[in-house]
Amino acid sequence: MLLMYFQMAKELDGILDSSEAEPARSCTITNEDGSTYTSYLEKIITPIYQTMAAEASNNNNGKAAHSAWRNYDDFNEYFWSRSCFHLGWPPTEGSKFLRKPAKRKRTGKTNFVEHRTFLHLYRSFHRLWVFLLLMFQCLTIIGFHHGKIDIDTIKILLSAGPAFFILNFIECCLDVILMFGAYKTARGFAISRLVIRFLWLTAVSTFVTYLYLKVLDEKNARNSDSTYFRIYVLVLGGYAAVRLVFALMAKIPACHRLSNFSDRSQFFQFFKWIYQERYYIGRGLYESIGDYTRYVVFWLVILACKFTFAYFLQIRPLVDPTNVILTLRNLHYSWHDLVSSGNKNALTILSLWAPVLAIYLMDIHIWYTLLSALVGGVMGARARLGEIRTIEMLHKRFESFPEAFAKNLSPLRYLLPLPRIDSESTKTHASIFSPFWNEIIKSLREEDYIGNSIMTKFSFREMDLLMMPSNCGNLRLVQWPLFLLTSKIMLANDYASDCKDSQYELWYRISRDEYMAYAVKECYYSTERILHSLVDGEGQRWVERLFRDLNESITQNSLLVTINLKKLQLVQSRLTGLTGLLIRDETPDRAAGVTKALRELYEVVTHEFLAPNLREQFDTWQLLLRARNEGRLFSKIFWPKDLEMKEQVKRLHLLLTVKDSAANIPKNLEAQRRLQFFANSLFMDMPAAKPVSEMIPFSVFTPYYSETVLYSMSELCVENEDGISILFYLQKIYPDEWTNFLERIGRGESSLDDFKDSPSDTLELRFWVSYRGQTLARTVRGMMYYRRALMLQSYLEKRYLGGIEDGYSAAEYIDTEGYERHPDARAQADLKFTYVVSCQIYGQQKQRKAPEAADIALLMQRNEALRVAFIHEDDVSSGKEYYSKLVKADVHGKDQEIYSIKLPGNPKLGEGKPENQNHAIIFTRGDAIQTIDMNQDNYLEEAMKMRNLLEEFRSKHGIRPPTILGVREHVFTGSVSSLASFMSNQETSFVTLGQRVLAYLKVRMHYGHPDVFDRIFHITRGGISKASRVINISEDIYAGFNSTLRQGSITHHEYIQVGKGRDVGLNQIALFEGKVAGGNGEQVLSRDVYRLGQLFDFFRMLTFFFTTVGYYVCTMMTVLTVYVFLYGRLYLALSGLDYEISRQFRFLGNTALDAALNAQFLVQIGIFTAVPMIMGFILERGLLKAIFSFITMQLQFCSVFFTFSLGTRTHYFGRTILHGGAKYHATGRGFVVRHIKFAENYRLYSRSHFVKALEVALLLIIYIAYGYTKGGASSFILLTISSWFLVVSWLFAPYIFNPSGFEWQKTVEDFDDWTNWLLYKGGVGVKGENSWESWWDEEQAHIQTLRGRILETILSLRFLIFQYGIVYKLKITSHNTSLAVYGFSWIILLVLVLLFKLFTATPKKSTALPTFVRFLQGLLALGMIAGIALLIALTEFTIADLFASALAFVATGWCVLCLAITWKGLVKAVGLWDSVREIARMYDAGMGALIFVPIVFFSWFPFVSTFQSRFLFNQAFSRGLEISLILAGNKANQEA
Repeated sequence: MLLMYFQMAKELDGILDSSEAEPARSCTITNEDGSTYTSYLEKIITPIYQTMAAEASNNNNGKAAHSAWRNYDDFNEYFWSRSCFHLGWPPTEGSKFLRKPAKRKRTGKTNFVEHRTFLHLYRSFHRLWVFLLLMFQCLTIIGFHHGKIDIDTIKILLSAGPAFFILNFIECCLDVILMFGAYKTARGFAISRLVIRFLWLTAVSTFVTYLYLKVLDEKNARNSDSTYFRIYVLVLGGYAAVRLVFALMAKIPACHRLSNFSDRSQFFQFFKWIYQERYYIGRGLYESIGDYTRYVVFWLVILACKFTFAYFLQIRPLVDPTNVILTLRNLHYSWHDLVSSGNKNALTILSLWAPVLAIYLMDIHIWYTLLSALVGGVMGARARLGEIRTIEMLHKRFESFPEAFAKNLSPLRYLLPLPRIDSESTKTHASIFSPFWNEIIKSLREEDYIGNSIMTKFSFREMDLLMMPSNCGNLRLVQWPLFLLTSKIMLANDYASDCKDSQYELWYRISRDEYMAYAVKECYYSTERILHSLVDGEGQRWVERLFRDLNESITQNSLLVTINLKKLQLVQSRLTGLTGLLIRDETPDRAAGVTKALRELYEVVTHEFLAPNLREQFDTWQLLLRARNEGRLFSKIFWPKDLEMKEQVKRLHLLLTVKDSAANIPKNLEAQRRLQFFANSLFMDMPAAKPVSEMIPFSVFTPYYSETVLYSMSELCVENEDGISILFYLQKIYPDEWTNFLERIGRGESSLDDFKDSPSDTLELRFWVSYRGQTLARTVRGMMYYRRALMLQSYLEKRYLGGIEDGYSAAEYIDTEGYERHPDARAQADLKFTYVVSCQIYGQQKQRKAPEAADIALLMQRNEALRVAFIHEDDVSSGKEYYSKLVKADVHGKDQEIYSIKLPGNPKLGEGKPENQNHAIIFTRGDAIQTIDMNQDNYLEEAMKMRNLLEEFRSKHGIRPPTILGVREHVFTGSVSSLASFMSNQETSFVTLGQRVLAYLKVRMHYGHPDVFDRIFHITRGGISKASRVINISEDIYAGFNSTLRQGSITHHEYIQVGKGRDVGLNQIALFEGKVAGGNGEQVLSRDVYRLGQLFDFFRMLTFFFTTVGYYVCTMMTVLTVYVFLYGRLYLALSGLDYEISRQFRFLGNTALDAALNAQFLVQIGIFTAVPMIMGFILERGLLKAIFSFITMQLQFCSVFFTFSLGTRTHYFGRTILHGGAKYHATGRGFVVRHIKFAENYRLYSRSHFVKALEVALLLIIYIAYGYTKGGASSFILLTISSWFLVVSWLFAPYIFNPSGFEWQKTVEDFDDWTNWLLYKGGVGVKGENSWESWWDEEQAHIQTLRGRILETILSLRFLIFQYGIVYKLKITSHNTSLAVYGFSWIILLVLVLLFKLFTATPKKSTALPTFVRFLQGLLALGMIAGIALLIALTEFTIADLFASALAFVATGWCVLCLAITWKGLVKAVGLWDSVREIARMYDAGMGALIFVPIVFFSWFPFVSTFQSRFLFNQAFSRGLEISLILAGNKANQEA
């Protein structure tokens, strides 16, 4: 759009030069009456919008091919070429650019066409595939030459030359073909480059191939002439040298200056242009030499491991079997051979090598996973992650927290002069740290993670133990939180009582526990200060002299001579009695009690505790003697009044009285985790924090559509079919938090009815539940912590700077009471922070008075800094007008409009969420913007580090400053169930270790939230969210692509984290993974992935591929390996070749197959997915906990879950590339405790898992029936165990992980629901969840195009091999291999179809006809049974043949059914569609029955259901979840 800015600037310049100001002519509109007005929106923006809207409407709701309409990228890239200057100013309405699509006349795509084909994978990453294929070729050649490298081997190895050029020629052909649809609008230079490259590669591949054939002729002739060989080597060497030079100049950082210098020469420009096309974007995709060396070495290690493994364990073991098979002749085939004769058993060799090649192409991802886990672990250790991972470590390291906090998080270290004495420096650091620590503890209390009630066992309050004194008083030591010091005085007393050594030895024993030493010192100094402040006159003189004498004794190391340590317990008891009175409010009785307590303390200290010589001095002290005799001693008491003294008395009392250790304080696991991470992060490298007034201003941005804002009371109380409500569920999961909540609102054990009496408590209850779900309320609360943290920081900075000058006392200027109401702090925070929630349909929700609108308004009332943006629709005479509005809550709680911007039309032209972000981003402020999803959370302690994170924008990370700051996430939904735990661990591994390595390798993208964007960089370079329909369904990652292509830099930082919710039920997880896999399928087609694949250097491209779309390609290859292996074995088994080959020669290929299948199996069950996870466990939890966590996951069937997820990703990724149909799946994000119906699971997983699993099972059954393995059953099991595991996982995982999945009553209800759904007729308006027929029609919707139908047809034909092979294996054929046998089997199949049609006929027109039809059906059934019996009795046909025939016909029937669905129009035209539907219903009924029977069997045994509940909710059990009561529907707890 730079053209527009250029034209506007030019026009503005003309206006400024004129003598009289006038409106811009380009934006002037003339009305019918001759009047004029100016509108940039209508004149400039609206025409472009209308064209875009017309193109978007042409996409058929996302079902049309991408090549059929122009998307946002096409419009944007139009301005990259000079043709945009022909557009005119203002844009000419009849221009080609603004042409709206018509039937035969439309403007083509710009620069790129997103054709739906797998070929994009080769085109975008051809360098990877060329490299892998050439290496496979070379390794295979070396293997067939038995590892000998001589001149003959080298000549064969040089065949890589023609292969290289041919593979590049294929890529060039794809460039030519896949540009179809953009030639009319493409730049001339781009088309010229395509033509030149095509002609060049055609010529050079032909020439090099010819030369190499001549080299082979020379080799075979065995003469001394090697002319062609020398020419060939010279040609290849010269070409390689030229390619190397251009690669260095284009990709190597150190040569980039030379590359820029060479651009002055048109000769070099031309060849560089041929080598790599120049785009408007993507220039300068290079990194510093250090970063480049880093990721090159990383990949060299991976490639070395990969090719070593491939050569010794995959290729070499297959060499001898291949050579043997090539020499075999006259093999006997069990069937009628059509293709294998005369081709040296090519299909046999293919079946042997195909699974090995499949694993060879994907196992590089395995090596990447292993090395990245190792590198990520080392990086995490270097970054000091996991140093504080237990509450014990938190206690031990607490002493060092203030200094680390002051160093990293507080700019006050620059503003305050630190004392030179270490102890005073520590006290200063503690005074800086304490107010922040206390606010963190308060926030934990507000969130109900800790309580403040008196604990019955310990007689103390958790809040009291965690709070830290201000350390600004006159006490001469640092005062630590009491949870570090509890029980230390009692232990010190025990040491003193048992002491028989010197004072030095006693203090040495005490000082070994540094917190015990602190406790003793604090107790001593506090006692002195408190006693001194309580009394006056003679009493004060006694206190002064007593402690003077004690201090002198300590100084002279004679304390044990001065006092009697045996009486220390007695002194403590008297002192405890005194403090016990002082912690309460003053009354006359208590004042008298204090006087009495002081006199008792005086008596004990003077007459029992002190040595005789000191006792005599005090007894003969006339001043004291006279006061005692007159009754004046301690008669006047000065009760503690100021806050500091009260806290000191309270602390002393707790120090003296708390006898139990506080080693588990805080008790709540989430509170422990948060404090541990915060403490750990203080020691990690981060930029120093700037004062709030100098920090980078930023905004937080959250898109919202219609998700839950705040749970209503009806939602809390409604019970599911087991009688379980959300509230009851949460009470059992979080019992301690529920207790703390009741305590906070001033209630004891309350029932739900009690809350109805108090609207305020009801509202608090709704918030309490909502804060434990994935709701907008939780996200808003978390993000508003940024404002709270900034107010606190600003307030304290001002108080520190102006405290002493303004006359504040030390205690006053550290006090944070009321900081949230301080006007300066609030103003400063609002200047630096803005929070915008983009609630797209908030206006519509208000109009229909939806509860979500009221809840959003409530959030604005409770959070004055919250801003809500939404799309407002106005009905006018000409149609509808759309406005983008920003509102806040006014003083009366009503919506107050801040901005209103008229839009050219409905902004929703794409997926919705991107437009929701794009329309509202204009309302954000500041230099940075953090994108937050509405299932996220934040914490006050993490918000305090935001200043540090923003400073990363001012630092260098390589050769350019960062444009996106990656932030660590904590998944807070992991404790709900085992499934939630798997998902949490997997996600945590990706967002920590995974992204840590990606940033290290310089290919981290934007994978979602909560990254922080350089706002100015991105809003001037395409925004943060692409919005084209379908292609940009995973809109998040395109922001990373966009930033990288425009020379941005993306980093990752782990000293700060935010919370994130994840899906917790299997169906939720499957829908989410389906959306992500579909999104990656669309990315394969995108121009962004193509350009990054082309423009990255080779090693950076490898990382990019295997961590984005390549991950899903490798996932799909893992599943395809099973198919390739089993179909290869099926071919060998049914053709009889496996037996023939084994009979003639010992089969030697199992070593390679074992290596390939073992690698596939380990990927399949998630072992390599778990490796980074385990490394993360080791790093952040410790080795033993990591081992325990891994074993626990295995016992909870995590391998079943990972295998099932493999199928989910494969299905949606493959279907998206084949047919499209990627879409956003609403997963719900709710609490999943309900039982999922069998029919619901069947609908969701039938085509993605069940059909494929049954196909694999059929392959295995045929293989075990007809295959030959030399080792017998054990060899068969070893070869197929991974496949059987896959079958069981894909068929039964939805029911294994289904709550109450094996409860008998639920099983009975599921069967009734299943049969009703299966038999219910569909119709107009009937949804798929209610009728099988409607669901079946919906399942076919993805087949839209002719290309898709052809591909489906080709894939469906594979099922015909079953019938073709099995019929020749039947004993009744007597080894007859005539083709007529196969033809006769089709006649039998046709007869069976006709019989099925007769059996399912249900005439309704006559009452007499049905009786006759039933009679005929019965007669036919009896006839069929009799015929089969006679066939078995009179011929060689056996019962085994009967079952084999059934399997063959089932496979063929499925093939015919798939073809009929694919060519639905033709089938309907010939009137067979109803029959096809009935056959499909029968197949689904049969598949459902096969799955349902084992479920029924296990449901008979009650212990199975108990066991399932145990492993499914094991994590919740560890936190006190009584899941057995929940699943049993026990309501007794609620009634109680």
